[in-house]
Amino acid sequence: MFRKIVVGLDGSDSSENALRLACDLAQKYGSDMHLVHTPQPQSVAFALGAVAGYHAVTTMPSAAEVQEAGEKIISAGRAVAEELKQAIAETHINVGDPAENIVDCAKACGADLIVTGRRGLGSVGSLVQGSTTQRVNHLAECACLSVV
Repeated sequence: MFRKIVVGLDGSDSSENALRLACDLAQKYGSDMHLVHTPQPQSVAFALGAVAGYHAVTTMPSAAEVQEAGEKIISAGRAVAEELKQAIAETHINVGDPAENIVDCAKACGADLIVTGRRGLGSVGSLVQGSTTQRVNHLAECACLSVV
């Protein structure tokens, strides 16, 4: 049913839950899995010790720090997949808008399904669903699954 699955990761518990569910589906359907992460300087700054609402207190991370943080999130995703005995076909770390990068990856690889966490690390975009997930659902040309 699902030949290729794209999973959007941001390092949140919700995205890890999405990855775990995607691994389960991939095993059931023999799917190829692609992991996508778009490092966001604001999230990296928060992870490095900034406090929400006090952005003037910290400096934004360098491009190298953002890239390093992105690689750590992809590595953590690979580790979860390995733990669950699921191979990863490709990983993608891109700059820009996370939702657009996820959808672009899905289009490029011919994905049948995009799996994202319902709420991520981004700022509050909605009371029910994260703004990236909402945008993915709006832009995607394939099935989408948001995971709590």
